[in-house]
Amino acid sequence: QVQLVESGGGLVQAGGSLRLSCAASGRTFSSYTMGWFRQAPGKEREFVAAIRWSGSSTVYSDSVKGRFTISRDNAKNTVFLQMNSLKPEDTAVYYCAADLITRLIVAVSQYEYDVWGQGTQVTVSS
Repeated sequence: QVQLVESGGGLVQAGGSLRLSCAASGRTFSSYTMGWFRQAPGKEREFVAAIRWSGSSTVYSDSVKGRFTISRDNAKNTVFLQMNSLKPEDTAVYYCAADLITRLIVAVSQYEYDVWGQGTQVTVSS
């Protein structure tokens, strides 16, 4: 089974950058679509970005498009989320997740992801 561990969260000023990492265990990491989600206090968990197993296809939410970049290194079993031009509204706990099912399109619903990390806090001060 796949296990996921996020890192790289922290406190940053508005306009700054952070890079989140998600390290996965399991021999078949390279077969999975990986996604990033976030949950702010009092709000539902929302989709941020996802990347197909090959890296050939990426999807972003409108709120982060042009500011965040998702990438993966299958040799290191790691997926990244580069976050630039951060805004206070980006403050949330960020989770990475694995979709264990091969789909025709990249999944953006949290209910299509099967394995989750514990989350890492990102706080953006104004």
